[in-house]
Amino acid sequence: MTTQNIAAGTSKPTLRQQLGARKPIEAFMAEAGNGTGGPKLRRTLGLLHLTMISVGATLGTGIFVVLSSSVPMAGPAVWISFAIAGLAALFAALSYAEMAGAVPVSGSSYTYTYATMGEGLAWICGWCLVLEYAVSVAAIAVGAGEYLNEMARSLGIGLPAALTNPPGTDGGVFNIPALLIVLFATVLLVRGTRESTVVNTVLVFIKIAVLIFFIVIAFSAFTSGNFDPLLPMGTAGVSAAAARLFFSYIGFDAASTAGEEARNPQRDLPRAIVLSMVIITSLYILVAISAIGARQWTWFEGKSAALVQLLEEVTGQGWVALLFAAGAVLAIVSIVITVLYGQTRILVAMSRDGMVPKVFGRISPRNGAPVAGTWITGGAVALVAGLVPLGQLADATSIGTLFAFSLVSLAVIILRRTQPELPRTFKVPLYPLTPILAILFCGYLMANLGVMTWVVFGVWMVVGAFIYLGYGRRHSKLAAGWDGLRK
Repeated sequence: MTTQNIAAGTSKPTLRQQLGARKPIEAFMAEAGNGTGGPKLRRTLGLLHLTMISVGATLGTGIFVVLSSSVPMAGPAVWISFAIAGLAALFAALSYAEMAGAVPVSGSSYTYTYATMGEGLAWICGWCLVLEYAVSVAAIAVGAGEYLNEMARSLGIGLPAALTNPPGTDGGVFNIPALLIVLFATVLLVRGTRESTVVNTVLVFIKIAVLIFFIVIAFSAFTSGNFDPLLPMGTAGVSAAAARLFFSYIGFDAASTAGEEARNPQRDLPRAIVLSMVIITSLYILVAISAIGARQWTWFEGKSAALVQLLEEVTGQGWVALLFAAGAVLAIVSIVITVLYGQTRILVAMSRDGMVPKVFGRISPRNGAPVAGTWITGGAVALVAGLVPLGQLADATSIGTLFAFSLVSLAVIILRRTQPELPRTFKVPLYPLTPILAILFCGYLMANLGVMTWVVFGVWMVVGAFIYLGYGRRHSKLAAGWDGLRK
């Protein structure tokens, strides 16, 4: 059912018609070019900024936050788990690159799904993106608290557990460091896109340097015997770890949310996505191999901020651990900034379509940023970060992301069939094998997530269905006969 079909009717579409109604790509492009009747997002980002957004949103999550919990699952083969998760992410990234070059607007996979599969799946995808972006920001910020604790410990300062851990973990009551990091990122984003991307670019170069620093030191203590046996937990352990470590690759799609703020989106977005994946996967695998080479895999079990402790043991120098912990905190701040940025741009796109309240799409005439939506989103995420433990957040985020990635890969196939003449600045290699493999890999990793994760995902989807039926369906501009130019 197309927009034109609905507009021609004299009554509101049925639920079935509305769920399948697709929004034409031309309509998305018209919005991106003309705004929504008021201030619009500003095109200030080049290839370097876009690549740094993607790297900034991704690099560090798996290494700084969830590596310690993944090593006991896979043993020395954790680097293989990183490679499997990275391969799945790469296939999905190639699909994102094609869609970003063909539909260079804000909204990422939500927009791509709306244009190819209809409003129903678009809402589901958008709701998964809320899980991916907003919840992952909270999870990552929680991890920052662990490194702040290590910094304080290195300086001989003991921070109270009640104020640095979430409820239910080691006497925690409220994770204040996590809350403060999210609020800092929110304030920076409110100031404007240009300012926040400059800060992010500097932070990304710092965290790349910090990870290279770790790799060099860890390899100085490398012992090949630490990899024997390679698979103590079997292939099932490697698969389970890969499913968890997919969380490490969440965020590379953040660049695709910047379609309306890139100076040359059709050229630069695909390049930024692919380039960022090469950088991220290479560093992850090198860090994992060097870490296991420096210490037996059993050493990692139960340790928080394990890489800091590893450096301290290897060098015997407290200042080395302090330096790395400070770098880890900066790395996590970079992730929070860029992922929160992506979430606000997703909400801008959904707001334009009537799927969420208009306040999320309101652009400030002063700096061209969605200020009100950023404050609301940042405040909500800060509260979640302060109250919810990391492990529960990481797995729930992964499943929503995997589902969204599958939809983007399917969108590539559909758009190739329905609009083969559409200009594309990048095409996935080995089509249709690549998007099919992306879907299969994502399904494989979803199947290896725990039962409780699936329960949480099911509850999330039910909540999303009620919100759509109670708000999104009633306020949908497409269902109201939106003609591509209506404000």
